Amino acid sequence: MTKDVIALTSKMPDPWAVLAGLLSGGPDKLVGTRGEGAVIQLCDPEGRPLVSVEAPLLVSVEGEAERLLGATAPPVPYWWTEARATTGVAEAEQLAGTFATRLASLLGGSAWPPDAAGSLAVVKTDGVSVAPEPAAAQPAIDVLTERVAVVIQDRPVVAMTAWLSDAFRAAAEAGLGLQIVSPAGTTLSPAVRDALGGWPSRWIVQDERDGYYDGLTGAVLRWQDGMFAPVASPDATEDDPRTPVAATFQEVRDTGERQLALTFRMVHPADDRLVLGGGLETVWRELTGAPPAGWGTSEPATLPWSPRRLTDVAHERAPEPTWFVVVGNRDRPALATVRITRTEAGVEEHVTLALGYDSSEEPPLDALPAAAEALATRHHLQSMLVQLRKARRDVAVPPRFEGPGVPLAFVLGAEEVRAMPGDRARRTPLTEQPVTLGPRTRPALYYPLPGDPSDLSGWQDFEQLMRHLKGA
Repeated sequence: MTKDVIALTSKMPDPWAVLAGLLSGGPDKLVGTRGEGAVIQLCDPEGRPLVSVEAPLLVSVEGEAERLLGATAPPVPYWWTEARATTGVAEAEQLAGTFATRLASLLGGSAWPPDAAGSLAVVKTDGVSVAPEPAAAQPAIDVLTERVAVVIQDRPVVAMTAWLSDAFRAAAEAGLGLQIVSPAGTTLSPAVRDALGGWPSRWIVQDERDGYYDGLTGAVLRWQDGMFAPVASPDATEDDPRTPVAATFQEVRDTGERQLALTFRMVHPADDRLVLGGGLETVWRELTGAPPAGWGTSEPATLPWSPRRLTDVAHERAPEPTWFVVVGNRDRPALATVRITRTEAGVEEHVTLALGYDSSEEPPLDALPAAAEALATRHHLQSMLVQLRKARRDVAVPPRFEGPGVPLAFVLGAEEVRAMPGDRARRTPLTEQPVTLGPRTRPALYYPLPGDPSDLSGWQDFEQLMRHLKGA
């Protein structure tokens, strides 16, 4: 098991400051590196890691420490330095805490969590040893079996950090599922939820009443056959393998908070002049009146919003796909994930966007047609689905039932409309007929879904529309 400790400092951790932190174990402690020097490790006498320190991140986006840690950071830009301690050894946590405390003392700032901050004195580790290092030499992976890699995250928000991104990658390359274990009260970043995929990957929440349960489905879990798997109900049969649902998961809390959720896909012609991210920025401005605040290839988002820089990163990684996270400011919580891939059709952008509102705020539903038209006429929109959900304003995912969203609109891009035979796209079985977007000679179509947002009837309308468009 591992524990994270983070130093938030005003000044860059230069080599001398890092060395002073690393000496928290005394001058005879072994130092090793991973990831071409991107990770520095304090090791036991056999070379096994006690503490792993990742290269510092320069954070230029306000609100990320508050969003992910509930901590107050120095004014931007500031430096975010993460250390992971092997928690099987108490001295390892003290080493990580002392490392972070020394950095904060030398460079100005603070250590998170507050109770991890140690003294500046050398931690006594004589004779301390740890178990063999984790899977694939990945500091983020705590337990490895033939079926899954397990990561334990004791943080307020389980975010798509560089550590966790590496763990996802290592598990995928090994053909394993990834299971994330967190304590009660933790929430999940939408970026991690979208990356979890299917079985056997899970978000596992510790619970006083039921032991462990799946934070996204509520299924009660036990460690069995080398992974966390659902417990069968006493009355389960082969034809009906029922699984009990954790009582905590069923404690629904309707606070009046909502999320406006958009999923859209754009396919651009491959062109050296192509700038990515413009479609997302257009929608963000239409719905909030401002552009995104920042972006990054992991969380925290470290860079101020810049479609040009985002495009440069995607271009450097091509033809491999590229994943980004994009965040909003404190006044309007919002988070998007963007996946960019090169295909035979061109350059594809797949975007998921969630914007949060409290009970006193009205989501800007009237702005949706204008946002859809801008995507269709300027950003090669292929399709878009808009939903309204009863969910948290801060867009974090709690380990409780939130219910599905209700579809409010579906948009079909101009190329998809033109490819449909006859007038099928224009004449639907719905009560409300589609709204034409863009030029009538090459229109996209906006389908309002007449379902009541207070129930699930909108899904019936959406399914009926999809069957019609597919010619079923």
